[in-house]
Amino acid sequence: MTFARVAASCLQPVTMSEPSPRLFVVSPHFDDAVFSCGALLAAHPEAWVCTVFAAPPEQEMQTEWDGKSGFADAHEAIRARRLEDDNALRLLGASKLRMTFRDSQYCDSPSIDMLASALEATIARTTANTLLMPLGLRHDDHVRVYEACCELLPRLSHLTWFGYEEAIHRRTPGVVQARLADLAQRGVVATPGSPGGPGPAHTIDEARRRELKREAVQAYASQLRAFGAGEYDDIFATERYWHLSVGRSNRK
Repeated sequence: MTFARVAASCLQPVTMSEPSPRLFVVSPHFDDAVFSCGALLAAHPEAWVCTVFAAPPEQEMQTEWDGKSGFADAHEAIRARRLEDDNALRLLGASKLRMTFRDSQYCDSPSIDMLASALEATIARTTANTLLMPLGLRHDDHVRVYEACCELLPRLSHLTWFGYEEAIHRRTPGVVQARLADLAQRGVVATPGSPGGPGPAHTIDEARRRELKREAVQAYASQLRAFGAGEYDDIFATERYWHLSVGRSNRK
């Protein structure tokens, strides 16, 4: 199935006989879910977006990325980025969930087991039946979240799982293929979309979904500033998802 057909399948309205997908999107940072899944979120009001690395460092510091984003220090950055995220998710009708971990630029990354346990507890507080995880492309924080989700997948195999390709990071040649190979080694079958994939909960045309995503992306002004003009066009390209399933022998 081509990506064009996958994208088209996600635009078909859910019939009365199908359970409506209740999405839980795992977002490493404040912007990742919207940058990579914003059009899908636009079709799923009341989806949960769980930001993993949402806490400031204990001590004051300034990092190169926060400086590029226009902030004087990390605490100012986190305060502003929370507000940006609030505005973006409000535009898409999504509900926010935020974990208390710090991203790698603040030199305080959690263990994979700790992250997986906290994610499992957070998912359990929702009524989600469809979970979207990052493929873990390039960025250390994304890889860490991917590893934690891979631990959970066999334990939560009653959920429908999808991996999403992280915008911007997916442009690097070979990274998606390498990740698909890693999933295969773990006993996880990845297929591009599926007839029962994360289709829209409500009828909304593609043009409107793109418009809503573009508005939401613009809310992350600090991050767009840091990337620089012309370096984030991939955000507005077609979103790509992989349906993930675990073989019976790997289920827990």
